[in-house]
This record gives sequence, C-alpha cells and structure tokens, in this order.
Amino acid sequence: MGTEHSKNERRRSMVFLRKGPKLPAWEDALLSGKEPKSLLKRGLRYVSLSLIMKGMTSTPDFLWGLPEVQKLNLSRNQLVVIPPSLGKLDRLVVLNLGGNCLKCLPKEIGLLRNLKILFVNMNCLTEVPAELSLCRKLEVLSLSHNCISQLPLSFTDLTSLRKLNLSNNRFVQIPLCIFALRNLDFLHLGTNRLESIAESVQYLVNLQIFIIENNNIRSLPRSLCFITTLELLNVDYNAIQTLPDDLYLLHRLPRIAWNPMDKGLHIAHNPLSRPLPEVVEGGLDVLFNYLREKKEHN
Repeated sequence: MGTEHSKNERRRSMVFLRKGPKLPAWEDALLSGKEPKSLLKRGLRYVSLSLIMKGMTSTPDFLWGLPEVQKLNLSRNQLVVIPPSLGKLDRLVVLNLGGNCLKCLPKEIGLLRNLKILFVNMNCLTEVPAELSLCRKLEVLSLSHNCISQLPLSFTDLTSLRKLNLSNNRFVQIPLCIFALRNLDFLHLGTNRLESIAESVQYLVNLQIFIIENNNIRSLPRSLCFITTLELLNVDYNAIQTLPDDLYLLHRLPRIAWNPMDKGLHIAHNPLSRPLPEVVEGGLDVLFNYLREKKEHN
C-alpha cells in the first residue's frame, strides 16, 4: 500500500515538472543527466559555449570544469559577480560579459594569457583590475557603458591592443597609459566628461578611427594633425570654436561626414566661430584649403 502511494506521488511530481516553466538550457542539461560538455560547440576555430540571455544571476558551477572552452558568451544575463574560478579557463580567446550587473572583475582574469577579445560593456564597473594588463595577447577591449573614470598605469603593457572602446563612462581626461598603446587603430571615448585632448595623442601613430563625440572639448591639439593614418575623426557635440591650421594634413579623411558610420571628419553641433560654419558647408576640400591659406598668411 505504502509502495503504491509513493509511486503515485512520484507520477504526480513528474507531471507537475513537465507542466512547469521551461528550464534554462544549462540547468536542464544538468538535471537531465547530460554531460556539461554536450553544450560545447566545436567550430573550425574555437570550442565555444554560449549562455546568452539565460536569466542567470550567478555562473553555473559546471562552467569551471570546462577548461577546453575558448570562446565563452555570458552576455545579457543578470550576473553580479564573476568568481576567481574564471582563471581556470586559461584557453579562453574570446570572453563576452556584456550586459550584466558586474561591479568588478576578479584579479584572476590576468591568468587568461590567451585572451584576445574581451567585452565587459554595459555593466556597473567603477574600476578595472591591474591584472588585466597581464593578458598581453589582448587585441580588442570594450569597457563602454560603465562608470569608469581611470585606468591602471599597467595598461601600457597591453601592446597588442588594437581596438579600445571606453565610451559612455566618466573619464575627465584621456588616461596617460592609452598614449603608450601604439598599435591602436580604433579608439572610442565618446560620451565622457573630457575637456581636452593631450598633445601626447600624436603617439597613437596607427590610429584610423578616433571618436570623441559628446564631450566638453573646447579645442583640438595641433599634434592631432600629425596622425596622418586617421580615416574617421568624430568630434560632434563638443564645445569646439576653432580648428588647428594643420588639420589639412589629415589627408586620409575623405569628406565632411554626417552619417555616424561614414569615414571622414564629423564636426557637427560645435559652436564654430565664423567663418568656419560656412566653410565647412562647402566640404572638406574647401575647409582644408581655407586652413592651408590661413596658415600661409600667418
């Protein structure tokens, strides 16, 4: 009798579970007895694991037992903390932590010596651990949409870095360590609290795209004109009144650009002193000729 009653209870429980809300894929994999490794996808380049938009508030424990994973996507969850166990995944090449609620990163991130691409955008970071500079292979780093106001000086060691996005943060000045990153070809500092650009910007000799829109910049340094690799310079929505006479040296800028995606000089929504607004309306060639002639007469 007791045995039959227990069987009925188990049946009712199983029916209830089947009718309940669908479990997230990572949780279901564990509860159905599958090996966590079954979630891994083996592509031509990477062994990857995607746990995007799973509603996770913490990372599943099985994750740290998958050292073979090279590409890990934990974006768009509600993660508050990434534990020190992250350091166990030392084969990671790509790590996406974007769109969570992280206030800090573990110092063990410095153990990811193969990391090339890191996204930590759209979180709540106020600082970045100095240990991140131990990831010497890092090429792409996005820290946009956080609350960061400074970077560790050790960032000068990230000599392989090519693309850096620091937009939508709280920088009052461009961190000095950035000027040591000579391989940068993309730098986004839009929507911060910048008031000036240091003359040291000229050391970014490979920079092709420089975005500093929506700040409080009043003038552009002459040294910026010596970065002749620039193909896109966006200074929209600032407080710029005059332009350096040597701006015409930026011969790779193809046009005055209005579409945010277009290469060229973006200079809209600045209180340019006359006759610059009218000159800009004539296009980039007209502007460059005006600046060249102005310099010759001075």
